[in-house]
Amino acid sequence: MKLAVGARDVGQMRAWQTQRAASDPPLRHLTRNFPRRAAEIVPGGSMYWVVAGVVMVRQTILDITPDIREDGSACAALVLHPDLVAVAGRPVKAFQGWRYLSEADAPADLASLAGSDVAELPAKMQHELRRLSLL
Repeated sequence: MKLAVGARDVGQMRAWQTQRAASDPPLRHLTRNFPRRAAEIVPGGSMYWVVAGVVMVRQTILDITPDIREDGSACAALVLHPDLVAVAGRPVKAFQGWRYLSEADAPADLASLAGSDVAELPAKMQHELRRLSLL
């Protein structure tokens, strides 16, 4: 789980990622330290993004590789699938760094919830309902 710092909604995050993937493929998120549990993450793991205080979407992590930041410092690159998958949101208090989620603690994909028409709701309404733990 990671904070999408500065993103006010999923649409803005999606736009940033689309621009980043086009200018410097593949789409990846750089993190200071190589994850200790990388072998557990790569086969099917996901990054769950907290947007404006609510877990809103996830992205499949395709690979984790060593990388170099623009300033020349070493880092790890989490190579992400470009699709943002909406999840049953829940409010999350601010935290630094990232957090591992067990499969049992990970929010369910909205598409997997029976009878869900959430995708039809306006984005602002979806966010507010998630913030209130109603989605």
